[in-house]
Amino acid sequence: MQPEMKKILSNNNLQKEKRRRSQPQVSPIPSIAAIALLILLTAIGAIPGYISGNWSWANLPPVTNLSQIRNLRQTGLTLPNSKTVGQKKIALGAHQWLAQIIQKSGEKPVILLLQTQDDHREQPEVEWMDINGFERWKTDSYRQLNFPVDREYKVKARFFRAWNQRQTFAVVQWYATPQGGNYSPAWWFWADQLAQLRGTRVPWIAVCLQIPMEPLGDLNVATPKAKALAQEVQTALILGPFSR
Repeated sequence: MQPEMKKILSNNNLQKEKRRRSQPQVSPIPSIAAIALLILLTAIGAIPGYISGNWSWANLPPVTNLSQIRNLRQTGLTLPNSKTVGQKKIALGAHQWLAQIIQKSGEKPVILLLQTQDDHREQPEVEWMDINGFERWKTDSYRQLNFPVDREYKVKARFFRAWNQRQTFAVVQWYATPQGGNYSPAWWFWADQLAQLRGTRVPWIAVCLQIPMEPLGDLNVATPKAKALAQEVQTALILGPFSR
């Protein structure tokens, strides 16, 4: 083969190799990333409606056990080793709550406030602000109260000290769901978005525990009792109104 021909063939091979390397390499998108992208795109369209309260509910799956959840305002919540010494419906903001007084033997009564989801369109929004406006109490020592439920789920509640002229309370607040709970409405929003991809919904119940404590006492002292009682409430909700 002539040197000129070898040179031409060599140049052709180099050009082919350059073209091959310049072509973009296509790799499959991991399934987790694809799901995350789908959730993000769904949320981009849903967030403005969520914030404004004008969410489109026409094509959303129903909340399958909604009647059981609504009925909680009539029956109250049964807790182990506690008795209900009184309960009534009260208006907080634009919503109806159940105020239930529960008491363990030898202990002071505890106030349990519950707001149930009324229909598949209702979403968590300003429940904690409604309570603050109603109670007109002073608050401090804000922190998180984390506890497990059935070894599978967790609850991240809001925990703080509140007081008025009559009483000081250790207050625990969270949105309970069948899969745990959180004090932030945004947590429910993302959980509900993910559930919709599976054709289901995430029901919720707003919970506020008001546990009496010593006047302006140390919140750390009340922490074990608050955590144990919050676990009892969350478990009772899962086994009761959230069960199918």
